[in-house]
Amino acid sequence: MIDKIKAFFSKNIIEADDNALSSEQLATAALLIEVMVIDGNLDEQELRAISNTLSQMLELSSEQIDELILLSQEEVADATSLYQFTREINAHYGHDKKMALMTAMWRVALADGHLDKHEEGIIRRVADLLYIRHNEYIRCKLAAKNQD
Repeated sequence: MIDKIKAFFSKNIIEADDNALSSEQLATAALLIEVMVIDGNLDEQELRAISNTLSQMLELSSEQIDELILLSQEEVADATSLYQFTREINAHYGHDKKMALMTAMWRVALADGHLDKHEEGIIRRVADLLYIRHNEYIRCKLAAKNQD
């Protein structure tokens, strides 16, 4: 999945230097998509949540978001790929931005009204890799629930 997402961004977005997405933006998109596809059960609410989040966070067009979602549905990256993305987040995001990302991941996971154990597991692994304490992890989960 990593190569497919990179190819997508190279083809569709990284055309002009002013419009180039940074590695941490790519990592953000990949982590959100990973939460969306991990349970293998995509529904309309999850798709809307991920589309809205990607649109707000990365300012992508609806066509670009649709293509990125289709790519991500083809293959779920294995757990070892999370490190590549979280390394970028750790290098470029401060604590507040990491917390915002964690809350966004929870929003995607909770969008369909059902929290799958795989969704919760991947968010937990990402939290650990981002050095987010357990009480902060819970705070992000509660914030995502309260935003509905």
